[in-house]
Amino acid sequence: MQKVAVVLSGCGVKDGSEIHESVITLLSIIRFGASYECFAPDVSYDSINHLTDKKDGFDRSALEEGARIARGHIRNLKDANPKEYSAVIFPGGLGAAKNLCDFATKGENCQVHPAVEKFCHGMIQAGKPAGFICIAPVMIPKLYPKGVRLTIGDDQEIAEAVTAMGGVHVRCDVGAIISDEHHKVISTPAYMLAKDIAEAAEGIEKLVEQVLWLAKS
Repeated sequence: MQKVAVVLSGCGVKDGSEIHESVITLLSIIRFGASYECFAPDVSYDSINHLTDKKDGFDRSALEEGARIARGHIRNLKDANPKEYSAVIFPGGLGAAKNLCDFATKGENCQVHPAVEKFCHGMIQAGKPAGFICIAPVMIPKLYPKGVRLTIGDDQEIAEAVTAMGGVHVRCDVGAIISDEHHKVISTPAYMLAKDIAEAAEGIEKLVEQVLWLAKS
């Protein structure tokens, strides 16, 4: 059975992993006949009150918060072995741009978290596919060679930053995916464009199916 590593960045759209996107990803993996294991880097971040949209004044752990989504079954990303997984998928949420990399503050000059970079490079060297959802695709140009194709939907400012980093941004509708089969990397806009959970699910389900198909090919 194929096993997918799912990398979370906390819990909650405004400072961690987008919960709908994360759960849809996990459900889709199971429904397509594979299994998953959740990971997160051991990093702290400013907590945002999702009711008031203001900082709570304390830090949260991406690993501990990710455990809320994973029902406690989560491991530190630094301990992940690429040899044990068929593919990797990154749900979105602002945590992907704050905790997995620092795109939220540095834009095109961002850097990817060392644990994310190490694991992804291991997967890439082994020829294993990856899926990036919502805002998470901003990491793709930092992980893959120049010219890699990806999407974050139709946000012009982010598309320009992605292009400046060496990626080729492709405008994409909410229910579609962009599959760069040469680099084995797939992306979908999800809540960059989705108006509700059903719209987000449409693209995520296609992404998971394509990731698993590429893992077999």
